[in-house]
Amino acid sequence: MNMIAQIKDETTTITRDIAFVVYPQFQVQDLSGPLSAFENAGRQHGFGPYNLHVVSRDGGLIASSSGLAVATEAIRPEPYDTIILTGGDVLANPAEFEFAIDGTISKSVRTARRVASVCTGAFLLAATGLLNGRRATTHWRYVGQLQRMFPKIKVDGDRIFTKDGDVWTSAGVTAGIDLALAMIEEDLGTEVPKRVAQMLVVYHRRPGGQSQFSAMLDMEPASDRIRTVLTYIREHLTDTLSTERLADVAHLSPRQFGRSFLTETGETPAKAVERLRAEVARVRVERGVEPIEVIARHVGFADPERMRRAFVRIFGHPPQSLRRMATKPVFSEGT
Repeated sequence: MNMIAQIKDETTTITRDIAFVVYPQFQVQDLSGPLSAFENAGRQHGFGPYNLHVVSRDGGLIASSSGLAVATEAIRPEPYDTIILTGGDVLANPAEFEFAIDGTISKSVRTARRVASVCTGAFLLAATGLLNGRRATTHWRYVGQLQRMFPKIKVDGDRIFTKDGDVWTSAGVTAGIDLALAMIEEDLGTEVPKRVAQMLVVYHRRPGGQSQFSAMLDMEPASDRIRTVLTYIREHLTDTLSTERLADVAHLSPRQFGRSFLTETGETPAKAVERLRAEVARVRVERGVEPIEVIARHVGFADPERMRRAFVRIFGHPPQSLRRMATKPVFSEGT
């Protein structure tokens, strides 16, 4: 047997059934992004490593939040290799929560080799109890709500995706592609997801630990006390903003304040201060006028190096790179 035939023979014995779970008002991109990644992986690999299924509670046409309907199979009782719960307006579908808790989803996620959620699909996954005691993430806008509804989960809103054992969760929309590429790499090695990323014209690949863009500047927590603290931070970025000082603003003990702040925002107070400074700094950096060190000082960073590290962690690039990208002409001469 030649080498190519041997590889094909070994590989075709591992064909994985990937089930994407949708429901009324699901988000199309939360389905299409990961689905396209796995589809392209099959083409790049050449030996059909994946069978892809779009499934729902009862099967049939399921309308997305955009009105586009997709044909689905009824989720089966037999095990899938991987189950991915898509995001969408899941909180407006109490029947889906009941189905997650008592129906086939709850059974299927416990028999699958690997389980994942994209964006608010984490709420359905949480309803099955599978996330209890695990680290998980979701879209930054819903981090606090996920933590409040499911306090046994270690919600981390500062990541694009997480992997805790064989349970994966991701932030919204494009983060689902990052999660899928990481899964493909786990299954097929590094070369296939690299070629898939090139086909999809996306980064290969953003690490799961990269921060989401949180838009904390616009965040409006549920409680007046935490809203007051965020306003105070925005207005005093250059001050020393310790947890103790912010707790005084909230009229809470430091311990109680820290817990409340994390629940409402998905961030610790220290990370929130750093993120707010970075988001304000980014606007000024991308204008391309002020020196980087001046911006760092004016938004409260102790020195440019601290701001650089914060930018890499939060935005994935240092300030100089973001400035070049923001000021680079769309077209260059000769194109």
